[in-house]
Amino acid sequence: MTRFYELRAPRDSQYTGDLSARHKWGSLPGLRCPECGATWAGGMAAYPSVDLSAWDERGLYARPRPESFDEFARLCSLVRPFLPAGARLRPGTRLGPLVGTAEGTFGSFFLHSPGLNLIRREALERLRAEGVRGLHGVRTELVFQQPAPPELVELELFPRGRLHPGCTPERPPACAKCGRDSFAFPDEPVLEGGSLPTDVDLFLLSDFETILIATDRFVDAVRRLNLDDVDIREVSVL
Repeated sequence: MTRFYELRAPRDSQYTGDLSARHKWGSLPGLRCPECGATWAGGMAAYPSVDLSAWDERGLYARPRPESFDEFARLCSLVRPFLPAGARLRPGTRLGPLVGTAEGTFGSFFLHSPGLNLIRREALERLRAEGVRGLHGVRTELVFQQPAPPELVELELFPRGRLHPGCTPERPPACAKCGRDSFAFPDEPVLEGGSLPTDVDLFLLSDFETILIATDRFVDAVRRLNLDDVDIREVSVL
């Protein structure tokens, strides 16, 4: 039986790495929902493989702003052909490779910015060689402020599994129109077994896209290879 783990940045890291960066083509705008009345942009998934360089309408995604429900849906339909199969589009979903500046030292992983899942190129290749499934890394366009910098890539991950409803008993229902689902992540999360993917070893939670979940295959490989700058804790499954 597969076991699952939550991955996070360690509270006390021996590394000093820091970024000032954004995704090249911006993001989907926020959404003003006519049904629940919320204005929100909670999508934290990023699709760094998206290339809008030859598309004249790419500027529609450059400026963060709220839009009406119908305009948001139109912008989703326009950009969808450029996205990888299986990508989910929520308000705030980020598009294109990571661009900006970086400085300091970096471990095997860099998970210190919510929604950014970075890994050194050599660590990614070693995990693949160990048989870890579903790892797609996209080269960043970061400019480092030091000589001989590491090559960092961003993992393109998809929202897949869900929390078990038993661990969020006070969670309000999601909006039927816009899907907004606002709640605090539980101190003791439990995953819904039937929702978990069986074909990849690393993914985002579909109902909390800042949470990174790995299988025991992934975690065993990380430990065998002594990859660092990541905290690992097992998560229950029902």
